[in-house]
Amino acid sequence: MQEKDFVSYEYRTVSVKAKDQTKAMDMYEAFGWEITATERTVLDNVTISMKRDRKINHKAELVKLERQAENTFDAVNGLEKAKTQGARVFAYIFGCIAALVLGGGMCLCMLPESAAAMAAGVVIGLVGIAMCAVNYPIFKKLVVKKTKSLLPVIDETEEKLANILEKGNDLLNAELI
Repeated sequence: MQEKDFVSYEYRTVSVKAKDQTKAMDMYEAFGWEITATERTVLDNVTISMKRDRKINHKAELVKLERQAENTFDAVNGLEKAKTQGARVFAYIFGCIAALVLGGGMCLCMLPESAAAMAAGVVIGLVGIAMCAVNYPIFKKLVVKKTKSLLPVIDETEEKLANILEKGNDLLNAELI
């Protein structure tokens, strides 16, 4: 009778944004995980299913490096979000104020008693429209400014992630030699 080599695996599933799917797959493969399946979810996420040999050499070091890589990966994603977060908050608040100014002008236009109130309502309404019109260009300028300040930090963090992945891959290759 032929004897089979039994391999015991550990399994893991992670959910990532669809835009980060290849980065995450590369990251986990650097720590010995084998991708078994990917599945799209409803909210533009991807669930990645993986398996890895339980008796992999240097497992403790790989797990430690894997946690560092996950934290660094999350930090990169957080920095990417930070590029637009402040500008979005400003745009929402400024847009609400602009809509209130426009609405106030419309309310003044509807007063039937005086022509002066109607003229003031038209002027206030035009100011509200102008505020709505400049909201998007202001948003874009804020995003560009924040992106310029964050790019060096993002590059540095991505380089740190690449170094961690290289260490993990070196540990995997060390067992094969």
